[in-house]
Amino acid sequence: MAMAMPQANISLQGEVPRTLSVFRVELSCTGRLDSEVTILMQLNLTTNSSKNITVLNFKRRKMCYKKLEPELKSPTSDKNSSKALFDPVNAAPTTSTRVFYISVGVCCAVIFLVAIILAVLHLHSMKRIELDDSISDSSSSQGLSQPSTQTTQYLRADTPNNATPVTSYPTLRIEKNDLKSVTLMEAKAKVKDIAISRERITLKDVLQEGTFGRIFHGILIEEKDPSKEKQVFVKTVKDQASEVQVTMMLTESCKLRGLHHRNLLPITHVCIEEGEKPMVLLPYMNWGNLKLFLRQCKLVEANNPQAISQQDLVHMAIQIACGMSYLARREVIHKDLAARNCVIDDALQVKITDNALSRDLFPMDYHCLGDNENRPVRWMALESLVNNEFSSASDVWAFGVTLWELMTLGQTPYVDIDPFEMAAYLKDGYRIAQPINCPDELFAVMACCWALDPEERPKFQQLVQCLTEFHAALGAYV
Repeated sequence: MAMAMPQANISLQGEVPRTLSVFRVELSCTGRLDSEVTILMQLNLTTNSSKNITVLNFKRRKMCYKKLEPELKSPTSDKNSSKALFDPVNAAPTTSTRVFYISVGVCCAVIFLVAIILAVLHLHSMKRIELDDSISDSSSSQGLSQPSTQTTQYLRADTPNNATPVTSYPTLRIEKNDLKSVTLMEAKAKVKDIAISRERITLKDVLQEGTFGRIFHGILIEEKDPSKEKQVFVKTVKDQASEVQVTMMLTESCKLRGLHHRNLLPITHVCIEEGEKPMVLLPYMNWGNLKLFLRQCKLVEANNPQAISQQDLVHMAIQIACGMSYLARREVIHKDLAARNCVIDDALQVKITDNALSRDLFPMDYHCLGDNENRPVRWMALESLVNNEFSSASDVWAFGVTLWELMTLGQTPYVDIDPFEMAAYLKDGYRIAQPINCPDELFAVMACCWALDPEERPKFQQLVQCLTEFHAALGAYV
């Protein structure tokens, strides 16, 4: 009686507009009586798939007055009596509206107070200068890099380092690495079909060196044509390496063997001749280890040829995600994805490698949790730390940390957290904070990778698509 049937200015049939459009709903009062009319507009959005239907409900109130609109006669009175559905002047403020605005004001005040408290805590924490083990000097960084004296930040202010030690969490269940049950003879037998003669290998510069392992830049002579040579990485061990360490090097080197993808770097040959130190050969990549490359980019040099942009870093992340997506489809679990286990060439092409010798070459990234077995604790998902459970989802967690490494140019995550406290720390909801110069959209990708429930983490194929779209958006502004 108080309001006529609402009328929309859009047709019930026809083609859906391909450009941004505005539609109007006329709410015309009849002028017969004073009343408050409740309107519910339901908007059904259906995509090509019949299973994907979104329903939007808009509730509004329309005030109609008899004395203001006595009759619906002239177009002028009709126009004055109809208001757009979303016009806030249309109706007098109601009690619920006032309550809503009061609630919003209270919430804003609380948020402002919390922000002040967090700012005070942050300023207090900045007094502690944390020395990142990835920085050997105090020089400033360039481009996207961060100052070397920057304190590592986390998503919550009351970090376990400052709080009372947590004792209510389950203790870490330590299980022996099954690689140690493999004998050296068994490890050699698995790679016998790709073994080559030592005479074909020439060792040149030492690229990396640890306590018992080395990585050389080497030359491999082609078997069919001795005049042709190929550059390779050569992983080998020192004299003091134990049989267990040699066995682990050979076994872990086979992790990606037989897999073919543009973003993977599996071994090509081995040398296991008697009386010679075992050698593992991989294709050569000009700029070598990705973590060392990122740290080099962080250093300020007058003629630094390795200056790198944010778009380049995202492109590297896409390549790593593509390689991991391939492994996930093949049901291969890497278990140790990190920048240290990737290599890069001068065209910024990134390839994922195995983790052979990583414990020796990057000792600060691995920790023993009481069982004489080193683990990449700061890159591991909670279920891997507590229950020794590994899956493609745990690799996704490690990818999130690797993405954080890229955006910080090789900094070490959770650098000031005790490895024994990591499980409790993660379970309590703490995570490494958003790096400086890291866009919100990119940090949101990292945060999704660190969901406690493995089922809630994205798949690698989704990460590839998301990062590719973000990379394209960056290109539109660069």
